[in-house]
Formats: sequence, structure tokens, C-alpha cells
Amino acid sequence: MTRPITILVAALGGEGGGVLADWLIEAALHEGFPAQKTSIPGVSQRTGATTYYVEIFPEKGARPPVMALVPSPGGIDLMAASELVEAGRAMQNAFITPERTTLVASTHRVYATAEKMVATDGRYDAQKILEAAPKVAQKAVLFDMSRLAQEAGTVINAVLFGAMAGSGALPLSREACEAAIRGAGKGAEASLRGFAAGYAAASSTPFAKGGGSRSEPGDLTAAEKSPRSPLLQRGAEGGFLQRGAEDRVRREFPIPLHTLLDEAVARLVDYQDPAYAALYLDRVRGVLAVDREAGGEPDGWPLTREAARLLALWMSYEDVIRVADLKTRASRFARVRKEAAAKDGQIVVVTDYLKPSANEIADILPPAWAERLRKNAGPGRAVKLPTSAVSGFLAMRLTAALKPLRRRSSRFAEEQALIERWLGAIKRLGFAALDAELALEIVHCARLVRGYGETWRKSRAAFVKILDELVENEQAVAKGADALKLAIRKAREAALVYEEAKPAPAAKGKPVIWMKQG
Repeated sequence: MTRPITILVAALGGEGGGVLADWLIEAALHEGFPAQKTSIPGVSQRTGATTYYVEIFPEKGARPPVMALVPSPGGIDLMAASELVEAGRAMQNAFITPERTTLVASTHRVYATAEKMVATDGRYDAQKILEAAPKVAQKAVLFDMSRLAQEAGTVINAVLFGAMAGSGALPLSREACEAAIRGAGKGAEASLRGFAAGYAAASSTPFAKGGGSRSEPGDLTAAEKSPRSPLLQRGAEGGFLQRGAEDRVRREFPIPLHTLLDEAVARLVDYQDPAYAALYLDRVRGVLAVDREAGGEPDGWPLTREAARLLALWMSYEDVIRVADLKTRASRFARVRKEAAAKDGQIVVVTDYLKPSANEIADILPPAWAERLRKNAGPGRAVKLPTSAVSGFLAMRLTAALKPLRRRSSRFAEEQALIERWLGAIKRLGFAALDAELALEIVHCARLVRGYGETWRKSRAAFVKILDELVENEQAVAKGADALKLAIRKAREAALVYEEAKPAPAAKGKPVIWMKQG
């Protein structure tokens, strides 16, 4: 008995999910098949996706069947997701089954609001989804569709449509699908290129059924393949990592640390200057001495590695100067043009919405000036700065040109003092107890010092509190390394919670007045 083919599509805002659903309907009608679609709108930005449910009855001239308006768990033949975590959501909601469902999904990531809200690295583990997909689905077609869409100069929905057709799960011919795209008119040629790229990627890879399918390693994005955090990426744009610093890394540090330290030095040379990068290496060398005494070599120097990573991020903290520098780089304008799919000769206007607070302005001033500004300043004013215009660009570049004066700023002095205090605690307690785990707990506390504005001030206060009450408190240290490790870990984890749970204020009771009926 013929039954409808059920299709569920999950797409983010701006990715053309509605257009893709229209293409499916038009292609089905082109084949003479009855079809129906419904949609469930998503919510703002990246808290979820809009889902489109399509049913196609694959029989020409058939009597119009009764079709469902909403998808049901366990009843989906083809699940298509424009982003990897949306595929994970579909698995979690039981829309994907090994007996029935073909999963077609892009492996790239667009981070959800819930991931960005976490004070540390709140990203979902993409590798778990990649490993689960072939087991959960009857057939899994996974590759980076975002990259193919960019190469084709189109939106990801066209590549996703091509992958759905190329997977063999649609009861539609390629000709019918392409005819549906052409019928849409505007942008058809670019969409057809994207469709062809997705079709080729899905149909040319030998995906197995029955839990044996998997994406090809070459299809994964660099972020998914890299074992290192994307927080520490090369920051120099056209910068030059001086040979002396490279030689010093190789001369003074173990081989397993070279790649990390090279990237950190490049970042700090770009952020400030070579002398600042040299100071960084001096600091890391002190941690390495603790790691060596505590026997960290067999494990690949975990204490030094984590301290070096967090220290590089801390020493390159974002201030108004850094923001202005990054916003006026050629690579940024090139990225904006690429994301806007601008053609040669087309003008792209970039307007930055800025609202620097008095504290952020004070951060880049000398301490005496900063204190005066913080006492007398009112609330910050929002500014819309046309960065792509000469006036806006020059204003940004003038701010970025203050980089040589950063060393004299109030925040620079505060940050360096706190860094030295942190490093001193690592070395003091690490050498005293020869306990790498204790030193590592102190190292991890630097994860609290992040962000900007009020976020930075609150997280910094939590960090200082841990130093005051635990790390530098003689009574806490006297309780022993094990007790101190546990106390630091609990305090740090509590401070890392994005929003402290507070009991709701008790509702004030109101008197009940009984009125006699007249």
C-alpha cells in the first residue's frame, strides 16, 4: 500500500528553509504527486530553528490522500538539517530512526544562544552527534554544506536541497527539482549551482545503510577536526613573528608545546609588540618549572599547556583599542563582503553599533585620569559608526593607533598585577606541595577572567575572591592539598554559573475583602 513520504526540514533564520519547502512542493507537483507542507516558526536568532514538514504522496493521478499537518516521532522518512546541532535536536526528539529515516545534515556549526551564554566553553560536543548519526539513522549523509554554498555563491538551502535529492530518499527526479528552482526566478542560476554541488557530494560518497554510514573525514570543518580550542587562533594579520621568538620557543620549551607557544607569541606580537610576547614566554617558563618538578612530562605537560593557553588569552584582553583595530582590518571587510555575497563593484555599507561605557573608556586612560572619569561620568551613549565610510574608518583607526599607550593605561596595570598574583600562587603552592593537580586547579581559575564591561568586572571579582579566601588564605592552605583542591574547584564552578539562582521574592499578601451583595 502506497503511503506518503514524510520530510522534516530544520533551517535557521535567513537560510531559506521556506523556499526549500516550496521547492519540494513544486517538484512534487511537477511529477504529478499530491503534496502538502506546514511550518512551525522558530524563535529569535539562534535559540532554535524553523521546521517545515512536507508530505509527498508518490503516486500519479492518485485520489487526494489525507495527510498529517505535523510530524510524529518515529514517522519521518527524510530529515534534513542545515546545521549540525539541529540534527542532534532531531535525534533527541526521536524524529530519526534506524528503521526508516535518512538523515541529511550539514556538519558546520552556528552556535546557539545557550552555547554563547555559558561563561566558559559552552559549545555542544559536535563529535558526539557525528558519531551517533550513523547509528541512529538508517542512512546518514553528512558534509559541510556551508562551504559549498559559499563556493557556489548561494544560500545553504540550495545545497541542502541537492543533498536531499542526491541521497536517493526523495521520490523526485533531479529534473523535477531543478525545474522547481528555475520556476522561482530570482537567483535561480546560483541556486542551481548550489543544488548541483550538494547533489554531487551526496551521491558520490558511498554511504552505507544499517548503521554503517558516516561522513568522509575531508568533509568536516576545520573546527570539528581540530583538537585545540578555537579561542586561541593566530591573531596576526600580516604580522611578523620574529625569528628570535621562534628560536627561543624551540630552545627553552619541550616540543609538545611548540605549536601552542608559536601561536600565542604571534597573537601577542600582533596585540602589543615583541617585548610583550617575550614577557609571556618568561611567565610560561616559570610554570614549566613547576610542571617539570611535579612530573608533568609523561602526560605532555598539561599544567604548562593550560596555563600557556589561558595566559595568552588573558594577556590579549579586549579593550576599546583592540576592538577598533579588529574592526578596521582588511580581512574583516573581506569577510563581510563574502557573507553578504557581494559581487565585484557592489558597494557594501558597514555600520557598527557601539555603546562604550565610561568604565571602558577609563580602562585605556592613565590611572589618575581613569579614576577621575569613573567618578564623574554618566551612562554611555550609543553610537552608530559608519566604519565603511572615511569618517568612521578614520575614527576607528585613530582609536586603534593608541596601542603604544596601552602599557600606561589603568586596566593594563590592573591586569598585569592580577596575572602576577595568579602566577605567584601557581608557583608557590605548586612547588610547596609538588602537586600538579592543585596547581592546575589554580590555573583553571583564570577561566573566570573574561569578557568586557560589567561581565568582566563581576567575573574578576569572583576570581579575586577565590584568591583571597582560598588560594592565599593560610587557614585554607593548612587543611591540606586535597581539601584545598576540592574547595577551589567548587568555588570556581559556582562562579562560572552564568546566572546565580536567586530565590524569587516572597509575594506580599493582600487582604481579602468580602462584599455583601446588594
